[in-house]
Amino acid sequence: MEMGKIVIIGAGHVGSHCALALMWRRVCAEIVLVDKDAKKAAAQAADIADSQSFFGSGTAVRAGTFADCDDADITVVAIGEPRKPGQTRLDLLDSSVGMLAEMFALMGEHRPGGIVITITNPADIVADFVRRALGYPRERVFGTGTLLDTARARRAIAEHLGVDRGSVSAVSMGEHGNSSMIPFSLVRVGGMPLTGGTDEILSRTREIGNEIINDKGSTEFGIGAALAELADAVLRDRHAVMPVSVLLEGEYGQSGVHCGVPCVIGRRGIEKVCALPLTDSELGQLGESCGVIRQHIRRAEAQLRPETILKGEQQ
Repeated sequence: MEMGKIVIIGAGHVGSHCALALMWRRVCAEIVLVDKDAKKAAAQAADIADSQSFFGSGTAVRAGTFADCDDADITVVAIGEPRKPGQTRLDLLDSSVGMLAEMFALMGEHRPGGIVITITNPADIVADFVRRALGYPRERVFGTGTLLDTARARRAIAEHLGVDRGSVSAVSMGEHGNSSMIPFSLVRVGGMPLTGGTDEILSRTREIGNEIINDKGSTEFGIGAALAELADAVLRDRHAVMPVSVLLEGEYGQSGVHCGVPCVIGRRGIEKVCALPLTDSELGQLGESCGVIRQHIRRAEAQLRPETILKGEQQ
């Protein structure tokens, strides 16, 4: 088993399923759940630990405190409220920023020692907010972004064509939300370009999450698996290409905005932002999605007060 310590801040539906997926995958040596409700974190850790006997996993799973972030290889931010039916991820902005400010206050002098991965919605705005608050470079702080959207896109294409998902090569980019886009010019199915059905596939990709929220109240299994795959790429230094929400610094003609784009992921976090050959139309769609994200980043910036910033030297 690859050694490493992962701290998950937030022991709710998403945080606990991330921990479970990490344990199943044997991604790390130690998983620590941290929550302002310490009893809940301890109960989630105990419940997950009960399941270990059936998976042969030697991963240590326990509850902890913010001090555990200091020597963590990866800190996962998974706090937040679940979406309600009819809500978009952007509707959670004010609530999520308030919770993040509280999280930073509770952290006090403690700082994540390694890579920081955010899951909290709205994903792109939260990734930007956390990076700014920590003062870390873009390589170290990024969000799951369109990683889950990409899984849904491949599923939608496979179902549309009646083929195995493993035969589909596709990526979703932009906002983790209703303005996400798929560069269909780059989609391949068994090595062949996709012909037709693009509007239906894009609509289906965007709606899958809403359908899950409407019918069961939360999403957890998909994002748990996505986080485990991303953490595995970091700890095993796989140099895997995955679409995550990273700060753009001129790539795709965009700067000063987090959005989902393919990146090379390794032990240092973001090793490279991949420049895909998008068509002019696709660049326009990505730009429109970035515009939506920028608008909401400005709202979050207004709430980024000095006391929100962690104490200590910024890196």
